[in-house]
Amino acid sequence: MGLFDRKTEILGKNSFGKPKLPPGQTATDKFQVLTYGETPSIPRDKWRFDAVGLVEQELHWSWEEFMRLPQKKLRADFHCVTHWSRFDDEWEGVLFSDFVKQVRLKPEAKFVMQHAYGGYTTNLPLQWMIDEDVILAHTLNGKSLDVDHGGPMRVFTPRRYAWKGAKWIKKVEFMAKDKPGFWEENGYSNSADPWKEERFW
Repeated sequence: MGLFDRKTEILGKNSFGKPKLPPGQTATDKFQVLTYGETPSIPRDKWRFDAVGLVEQELHWSWEEFMRLPQKKLRADFHCVTHWSRFDDEWEGVLFSDFVKQVRLKPEAKFVMQHAYGGYTTNLPLQWMIDEDVILAHTLNGKSLDVDHGGPMRVFTPRRYAWKGAKWIKKVEFMAKDKPGFWEENGYSNSADPWKEERFW
């Protein structure tokens, strides 16, 4: 079924009651590639993922270890700050709400900084990452996530503009106070709500 065959569905509501197409967005079936800087290539046997910062003990996973965490599928829409949205992709990976149960957080942990291979960073409140279906995704529509879209693993934030989910994720840092990531330091919104068109400061 093509984009225009789904026009009525796109004009409806999403799973959390918001319009499927946020204001200022254009629907597309294309999955454009937008990246600042070089695209890192990380073989799965070299990939590592860390939980650091305000934790009782730092934790580290290899690919095989991470794949033993609870795996879920999430059907959700993708909203890019550059005014395009695509709909109803199936993402597979570890929901952040499940992941954080593996980590003993210190009480003062309130924010999360995502760190990517290549140096990219982006920030979100801890509670948003728990409540908003954020997923550490390795599979898209039944296929391993390709490197241009953040493979082998990326963070996907279906209730925020997509820059709030780091491609090529390597580490999450738990923090007491918020601090801006890469695009936030360069004028992009700190909250990035597509339905409020929070694109820039």
